[in-house]
Amino acid sequence: MASKVEICGVNTAKLPLYKEAEMMEMIEKVKAGDKETRDKFIQGNLRLVLSVIQRFSNRGENPDDLFQVGCIGLIKALDNFDTSHGVKFSTYAVPMIIGEIRRYLRDNNSIRVSRSMRDLAYKSLQAREVLASRLQREPTVTEIAQELDAKREDVVMALESIQEPVSLFEPVFHDDGDALYVMDQVQDTKNTDVKWIENLSLSEAMKKLSPRERYILNMRFFEGKTQMEVAKEISISQAQVSRLEKNALKYMRKYV
Repeated sequence: MASKVEICGVNTAKLPLYKEAEMMEMIEKVKAGDKETRDKFIQGNLRLVLSVIQRFSNRGENPDDLFQVGCIGLIKALDNFDTSHGVKFSTYAVPMIIGEIRRYLRDNNSIRVSRSMRDLAYKSLQAREVLASRLQREPTVTEIAQELDAKREDVVMALESIQEPVSLFEPVFHDDGDALYVMDQVQDTKNTDVKWIENLSLSEAMKKLSPRERYILNMRFFEGKTQMEVAKEISISQAQVSRLEKNALKYMRKYV
């Protein structure tokens, strides 16, 4: 996608480039209702849309579709931009374009969310756009909740419920060609260093047992067999199995 020159029938290499001062003058004319300038301005910022959709190149979506959706975000940014705040248009437009693309990806997500939760999520997104236009910055979740007169926890849950899934193998950082993936940043609460050391200790403790004791513990705790099943398999009584098991566990506790 990064090297693509023509997208949606638009040759991006031939698009005009405008300086920031020129863009501000054009925006003033657009606000005054100049449709011809509006079209020129949009054409001159299509490269901005192209740069944004490159962030979503690993989602398997059609670049042309993402480009068209990104253009909708660009148009919304133009319609809501306020020059009096002294902010660059690109600074304001990029989050709007990203938001529009993410909304498109959520709507095409195979994971289904309850209607009430989705409705609250969309209201939250609309409130975020209104607040972003009013404040000229990204609003906080608390501000969005206050705008909707809703609980902050409900807004957080609703927004999280419509987030698109992220692959554990999605790269998040590159350092000299070595990629850092999402899975590298996920904490493993099961296979910790402490668990690893405990497993080593248990393995060493098992080696100190007699072959019969090891066999009994393997069948009882690794194969899930009852004492009766173990007794039948090695031809001894259940009482003997119970005694051997208790003695083996007692010794292992002392060793570990």
